[in-house]
Amino acid sequence: MSDTTPDFVGDHAVDQTTLDIIESTLSNTRYEMDRVVETTAISPVIREQSDQFPLIADAQGRMVMGQFGSAIDTILENSSFDRDDLEEGDVLATNDPYMCAGAVSHTPDMLLLRPIFYEGDLVGFSSQWGNLMDVGGKTPGSMPVKATTIFEEGMRLPPVKLYKRGEIDSELLDVFVHNTRLPDHAEADIKALAAGTKAAETRIVELCDRFGKETYLDACDAILDRTRDGMINLIDEFIPEGERYTFEDHVDDDGMGNGPIKLHLEIYREGETVYLDWTGTDAQVPGTVNFLLNEKMFKMFTGVFLIMAFDPLLTFNDGYYDLFEVTLPEGSVLQPEFPAALGNRLPMMARQFDVLQATFSKLIDGFSVAGSYGTSPNLVYAGTDSEGNEFQMLEILYGGIPARPGGDGLDGHSWWPMFRTVPAEYQEAYYPLTIDEYSTRADTGGPGEFRGGHGITKVFTFEEDGAITFQDDRAHTYPWGVDGGKYAKTSEKRLIRADGTEERLPSKVENVAVAAGDKLVFSTAGGGGLGDPLDRDAELVASEVERGLVSESAADEEYGVVLADDGTVDESATADRRAEIRETRDEPKQFDYGPLPDEETLRKQIRDERRSFESQHS
Repeated sequence: MSDTTPDFVGDHAVDQTTLDIIESTLSNTRYEMDRVVETTAISPVIREQSDQFPLIADAQGRMVMGQFGSAIDTILENSSFDRDDLEEGDVLATNDPYMCAGAVSHTPDMLLLRPIFYEGDLVGFSSQWGNLMDVGGKTPGSMPVKATTIFEEGMRLPPVKLYKRGEIDSELLDVFVHNTRLPDHAEADIKALAAGTKAAETRIVELCDRFGKETYLDACDAILDRTRDGMINLIDEFIPEGERYTFEDHVDDDGMGNGPIKLHLEIYREGETVYLDWTGTDAQVPGTVNFLLNEKMFKMFTGVFLIMAFDPLLTFNDGYYDLFEVTLPEGSVLQPEFPAALGNRLPMMARQFDVLQATFSKLIDGFSVAGSYGTSPNLVYAGTDSEGNEFQMLEILYGGIPARPGGDGLDGHSWWPMFRTVPAEYQEAYYPLTIDEYSTRADTGGPGEFRGGHGITKVFTFEEDGAITFQDDRAHTYPWGVDGGKYAKTSEKRLIRADGTEERLPSKVENVAVAAGDKLVFSTAGGGGLGDPLDRDAELVASEVERGLVSESAADEEYGVVLADDGTVDESATADRRAEIRETRDEPKQFDYGPLPDEETLRKQIRDERRSFESQHS
């Protein structure tokens, strides 16, 4: 065992049956934590959309169960106390990304951390973070587009004890919620997050009661060790040595006319260690799309990709982190320097997923990874109604999921698999608007043997004067297809005024005034296709034409499927049409980026679009 081998590696006294029971209990507890939060919070972004994430860690602060990786050490380092100052019933709170190494990535995300004790000894931690509706700042929702520092993005709480020995610090909470536009929502949601961490404490104490403290601690080590062994096997089998593989893609812009913004990744392996180097990624930008990528979070993303693709029964945790070395250049859009703005980091987060999976597609022999994802934008509608009541809606919308090996991408879905959409009935009941349409955008998913998921169109009619702020992407660049699969269609936004005049909006806008009767047509991008479209099952194409998911012209031009008058496949004409397309088309591409102009032309388009928009809304 080398000096760098984690201390949890080795022989474990816990028997296999007990280990499985403890691991399954912790896995179920993770979902129980979420359920507690969802049924206790009152904001739709948590209660309806499930924008919250749990974590269970061991006594050293290493994540045993969760999704985003642990930053417990960083949180404690940036607090005014250390582990010896923690007591039973304490709960720490922070929403400052810079003080938790990006474990939460913008100020609306509030993280609560609870140390867990058994018979006076620290046996672990539980944490839960969730997206609050508002934490102050220059725009409702606290996600401005034109901010240039994090100081404009709302109230920032350093790591402090919100609960001390089980008692909430009501004065501290009052100060925080006083600086939000929705104090009742903020208070209720923060207390809900604390309840989620309490659920984990209850289950861990029960495990210690049942099996003993030492057995529980040994089981945590064994769970980490088992995941590490599994990851070593995956690395050995699927990641070759001796070659370097690179990929790059772009976020359109930062909402202030700067773009496209490049992400560049290189992956290579030496021995058991996989190196992931983001050198070559563009410098941080003035706008709010910078993404403070937590190193452990990115290691988690990398491991999740390998585990879900090749060994889905393996547990996600910190056990394999020493097997990955990550380089994040300081001052880049993935490691911006304080006080860079971070509020609209979602486009950058989505794009780093795209770049990661594309690089793996190059290096894993014979493995075709999914195409590129579309978007997952935010929309805020806020104002004061005719009766003097303030309102503020925050919604996360969805785009097309890329096609995957063996299956089509999902239409109108989040790239966080457990997220849900807000029911139209909920929005219409609680906010002054009407949802006129929520539909799949036909032909927007990238054609392929496996089709990329379609984007969605959602049409809002506003019933009160107010303002809208939203951030989206993939309006100028295309979600790419893979291995002969084609690119997907871009996003677009149209504002139709009550008098019938229409304006096309950029993908990122801040505080655009809307009046009662105005409509917003919000259309998201599709996901990239996978494999040659001419290999797609013709009967499936005909079925999708019948259901309105694919147009008859796209069936002919993209898939080479000719339909008879009754909508069935004309097999002879289809065979001829596909042969004709194969003879006349260019060689299918490994990555189809769509009809992009050269980078300087694209840069000018983005700059000119922003100037034109600002001149109309100044």
